[in-house]
Amino acid sequence: MTGIVWNFISFIVALGILVAVHEFGHFWVARRCGVKVERFSIGFGKAIWRKVAKDGTEYTIAMIPLGGYVKMLDSRVDDVPQEMHQYAFDKKPLWKRTAVVAAGPAFNFLFAIFAYWLVFLIGVPAVKPVVGQVQPHSIAAQAGLESGMELKAVSGVKTADWESVNMRLVSHIGEQTFTMSVAPIDSIGVEQQLTFDISDWRFDPDSQSAMSALGFTPYTPAISTTLAAISEGGAGEDAGLLAGDKIVAIDGQAISQWQQLVELVRNSPNSPLDIEVLRNGAVVEVILTPQSRELKDGSQIGFAGIAPEVAEWPENYRFDLQFGVFESIGKAIDKTGQVIGLTITMLKKLVVGDVGLNNLSGPISIAKGAGTTADYGLVYFLGFLALISVNLGIINLVPLPMLDGGHLLFFAIEAIIRRPVPEKIQEMGYRFGGAILFALMAVAIFNDFARL
Repeated sequence: MTGIVWNFISFIVALGILVAVHEFGHFWVARRCGVKVERFSIGFGKAIWRKVAKDGTEYTIAMIPLGGYVKMLDSRVDDVPQEMHQYAFDKKPLWKRTAVVAAGPAFNFLFAIFAYWLVFLIGVPAVKPVVGQVQPHSIAAQAGLESGMELKAVSGVKTADWESVNMRLVSHIGEQTFTMSVAPIDSIGVEQQLTFDISDWRFDPDSQSAMSALGFTPYTPAISTTLAAISEGGAGEDAGLLAGDKIVAIDGQAISQWQQLVELVRNSPNSPLDIEVLRNGAVVEVILTPQSRELKDGSQIGFAGIAPEVAEWPENYRFDLQFGVFESIGKAIDKTGQVIGLTITMLKKLVVGDVGLNNLSGPISIAKGAGTTADYGLVYFLGFLALISVNLGIINLVPLPMLDGGHLLFFAIEAIIRRPVPEKIQEMGYRFGGAILFALMAVAIFNDFARL
């Protein structure tokens, strides 16, 4: 329950910040274009805080924190006295109306740059993208990828850490091939270019990473069979296992690698296992009965609530992704551009069917992401805000009525035909756009519940 509350609070904070940024873009540009703003609201419904400024603008925080709006003087909505027409949105020149509408998404992109600037300025611990294991006969193996190689670039874009690698790999869903530049760890000027044939790539983001779907895993320090922690109330605690125990055998089978233990436990839900552990120099036998957990497909897996000791990362694998004040600006702009490109690419693939609707995420997934990143720390939460801010900006530019992109589409048509689009046509467009948006939202929420 505590986790749910934390996710909810983090979601409200994240959504409040991003909505405020988006609506402030509309508000700020509207004021500078001479449009009278009657209300600037964060949230919908009954106001829980309200203040009226000297210029008559009402600032509001409302009870339902799922959006916001800027209410401008508009003669299409209200009766506007003749002397106030000069301050009405609909009476402004086309370029000013376009600027006001486009300002919301633009401010989302600017905020993403600012958030990434802070991330690079503060710095975040990272590890070099060095390959761990490569599955035989996998796509990665056929491309020539080998354990110990450092991934320098994917399709010509440099990849300093695993986040960058994953972002680039995901962008190639639905394509036939991509290239990867690799080199021995810490080598200079010795790079090899590999071509990956992904025409038969089967990637399910809900159950695997892009790397594992290609057949390789990131390098991780050696994992021992010595226990580092035992979860309270878990099967390990019930069996009497203790931190410091070294597991040497299960049901008479010698255990030398942690993955052996994982597979045996996963395959034995509610089935007792005879565990031999080395404790204080003596062999002790315990009976471990893994608890059961149901997967989305209805199958059962076992889990024991135990964690192993993990070796330290080699010093040459670790680094701080941190830059100076001015260098961080360029890095932030480049990072934002990459995220914008990836988002647009995935949106296109969603439209053409290369990416299924089951990949859509709704508010529950966003809340979980907000809670998880907030739990990790400020720098990770800032990165999450930047990512969602870019997505919010891109989605709002989709040319569907009810979104900013729909208004911009009507303005583009107006520029061509030299007169506003008839209100009846606009009204039909809003209904059509609303139906599509609500349908997509329903799919996203359904996906959220399916992932629980």
